[in-house]
Amino acid sequence: MTTIRTLLAITALSSLTLTGALAQETIFLSTQLRPVEEATKVRQIILRSAPNPVTFVVEEPSPFQTRMDAETQAGRRTISMVGALHGELSPLVGSKGLDPVDDLAAKARERGVPDAMMALGKLGTDKQMYIPWMQATYIMAARKEALQYLPAGADVNALTYAQLKDWAKNIQDRTGKRALGFPAGPKGLMARFFQGYLYPSYTGGVVATFKSADAEAMWTAFKDLWTHVNPNSASYDFMQEPLMAGEVMIAFDHVARLKDALVAAPNDYVTFPAPSAGKGRGFMPVVAGLGIAPGAPNRAGAAAAIDHLLKPETQVAMARELGFFPVVKADLPADLPGGIKLLVEGVAKTQGAKDALVSLLPVGLGAKGGEFSKVYMDTFQAIVLRGAPIRATLDAQAATLQTIMNETKAPCWAPDKASSGACQVN
Repeated sequence: MTTIRTLLAITALSSLTLTGALAQETIFLSTQLRPVEEATKVRQIILRSAPNPVTFVVEEPSPFQTRMDAETQAGRRTISMVGALHGELSPLVGSKGLDPVDDLAAKARERGVPDAMMALGKLGTDKQMYIPWMQATYIMAARKEALQYLPAGADVNALTYAQLKDWAKNIQDRTGKRALGFPAGPKGLMARFFQGYLYPSYTGGVVATFKSADAEAMWTAFKDLWTHVNPNSASYDFMQEPLMAGEVMIAFDHVARLKDALVAAPNDYVTFPAPSAGKGRGFMPVVAGLGIAPGAPNRAGAAAAIDHLLKPETQVAMARELGFFPVVKADLPADLPGGIKLLVEGVAKTQGAKDALVSLLPVGLGAKGGEFSKVYMDTFQAIVLRGAPIRATLDAQAATLQTIMNETKAPCWAPDKASSGACQVN
């Protein structure tokens, strides 16, 4: 009898402890979904039905790393849960900023998270360091009236960069309008275009091939293409606004930054993959993950929040509201907005292209991620916007790039060939 009473008491105490933990606030720090509108939807829609109070805090990647490192060094945690891109989470392994989440892995697999994604979440260790959260990529969208100007024989779903230039030139010649647009503004994601699309397609790499002969030819071709690009692209952060305003007819951007235009008028647009060049059709899959900090103030609450975010219905809500797509097995409903269906189609065409060439997000750069992207933007601005000599610019920027790689000791990532030490710019 005493044993039974003791067990009952322990069970009751455990239940109260778990209930109390779930009732506590869980601080969720994320590099993703930072724009005000997106963060508001996360707080008011996505996390509203979470089993415990979750405070969603957003941070740029570099301060994110700095904050996590500072809490590790201080031995005092305020952050329980983190959400970030694969490459942003990777440095936290070395800095002891992630607690293994093997206890959550089985449930994630049961819900259909692919084995390949779960393997990414181990971050090169034998432990599950993060649980995949959501996925996205970058695609192109065009107003349907632009299709009449496609060059003869061109397939919008299998364009080359030469054909994209001819398409934009045709529109300019016949309408007087520079109707191709890119997100090259201060908060735009143009650096990802260079790292995930242009460089891989022309050179087959990102870092190792930065100053190669293929890169020189690439910048020559892209500078020529830019003569048909809307000059306001240098101020565009999100391409959905200029598409809706009719300032551009063709645009490249992250799916979440095209969503509003497509949802507002789905019958007006088509979506398709970015173009290809001599090495393939470069594209950058974007995988974000969820992790738990060591010594988290509320680990139970963080685990419950992760479970909530991996529910199929939550994942579908993410697609509907934010344009990020499920990592679990989840049937998208028939009443999904037409614009979201267009995004799904564009992503499927991109991932399924016969010449698809995967380019991973930067890995291992830590707080230097911003400096890394700046190299590509500085190169673009010098060569394309200011007319600087291509070879001299590549040589100068390559030195800066190599310094970043040496300081971070980051090895090469796909599509560059793997390296045993810091990736070398050839």
